Amino acid sequence: MMAGGSGSRMNSATPKQFAELCGKPVIMHSFQVFYDFDPQINFVLVLPKQHVETWKKLCEKYNFQIPHQIAFGGNTRFVSVKNGLKKIASEGIVFIHDSIRPLVSIKTIETCLAKTIEKGNALPVIAVNESVRKISKKGSKAVGRSLYKLVQTPQTFWVNQIKEAYNQPYSEQFTDDASVLESTGETIQLVEGNLENIKITYPHDFIIAEALMKNIKKTISFKRLLFGA
Repeated sequence: MMAGGSGSRMNSATPKQFAELCGKPVIMHSFQVFYDFDPQINFVLVLPKQHVETWKKLCEKYNFQIPHQIAFGGNTRFVSVKNGLKKIASEGIVFIHDSIRPLVSIKTIETCLAKTIEKGNALPVIAVNESVRKISKKGSKAVGRSLYKLVQTPQTFWVNQIKEAYNQPYSEQFTDDASVLESTGETIQLVEGNLENIKITYPHDFIIAEALMKNIKKTISFKRLLFGA
């Protein structure tokens, strides 16, 4: 679980992953989805060293009981992920997820897992639903949006493959974990993400996330009422 945000784009002293959403910090919602998917997951939380004490206090305040290890973040996402991967001692599959995506669905996690077992990795994406223009020194030009996808997390890999990929030197071309693996010659497998899986970056994203979360809870409660699930 990646939690390296500082809160600068939120215009807040509180890192966005620690800000409260529907009664508890954003990051705890993200943990909960994966725990609900499989409580046997071995969680590794990557945090800036200066945020560790804050996190521990939040765990006490909210009685957060999901077991996890902590790895220290670095100056770049590349270093932070590499530090997190070092905490994984066994082989298997790893989900690399942004803690500020608390609305990832269990279906998306299941799809990523299945594709990784079948093809070696999985990258959840959604379609671009607005017009797109490419900017250049000459101005801008309309391009077909069907050629582009928006990338989400959890980006999912076999542990040994992604660890090996992260042994190479850092490059500015590495925009996410999939691009790191792709640079080794591996083909990245796209799967369908979920539209609600937004990345909380700006203040208005909290308004959207809260509305989505409340709607999801209402839908679940309604289904339980109908089917007794």
